[in-house]
Amino acid sequence: MSEPIIRFEGVEKSFGSQRVLAGVDFAIPAGRTTVIAGASGQGKSVTLKLILGLLKPDQGRIMVRGRDIARMNPRQLNEARMAFGVLFQGAALLDSLSVFDNVALPLEERTKLSQAEVREKVMTTLEQLGLAGHEDKFPAQLSGGMKKRVGLARALQLQPEIMLFDEPTTGLDPEKSMEIYQLFLETQQKFGYTSVIVSHDIPKIFNLADQVIIMGKGKATTFASPEDIQRSSDPETRDFVRITMGDIYLSREMEKRP
Repeated sequence: MSEPIIRFEGVEKSFGSQRVLAGVDFAIPAGRTTVIAGASGQGKSVTLKLILGLLKPDQGRIMVRGRDIARMNPRQLNEARMAFGVLFQGAALLDSLSVFDNVALPLEERTKLSQAEVREKVMTTLEQLGLAGHEDKFPAQLSGGMKKRVGLARALQLQPEIMLFDEPTTGLDPEKSMEIYQLFLETQQKFGYTSVIVSHDIPKIFNLADQVIIMGKGKATTFASPEDIQRSSDPETRDFVRITMGDIYLSREMEKRP
């Protein structure tokens, strides 16, 4: 079995007297989709910031592609971040720039491609994500779902090995949310990146995951499928299932049963 692309080993993180992570261990396989879920305030977004090196753990190691990101110097950290694409809650588009210019920004700042090469690469991505014909629009002219697509297009420009999504469907209705998640799944399969999604869209988002990490009370528990979550005997996990999944939820495996 190949080495995980991301591994947390005994990670602890506190803010003042609030202990958010209390010895967290988990592994994220390369080229797959991992969903991180849990109640509000359980450290999901903190976990993404630790992976990016925006925060440092109080204890433990955070291994990214075999190196401890918490012990990198600024130059090493900047180089390591080149492997990441990030899509946060709001697509974080620049209102003064067109769709084309928003998507082209990483290429113009981080590469030495010619204007013609930048244009070809941007237009290809816009076509792939269903955004052809919208390149001259500005963010204010786009729907919430379209903004998410533009944000994803921008994040993919540097061909990241790892994509991080922090509550990426906030503000979208359930139908649009599932449309966006389906887009994430399709692009992950097409480009082959490792996908880490922090989501509150439970339980259906689980069906897009290769594994699920449930966070609660400073700990993280890894499950290979929604079925494993539902079968858990852990009291806290069972409470989470009852509140978020209920008795009527059917996973993709359970739906196949007669």
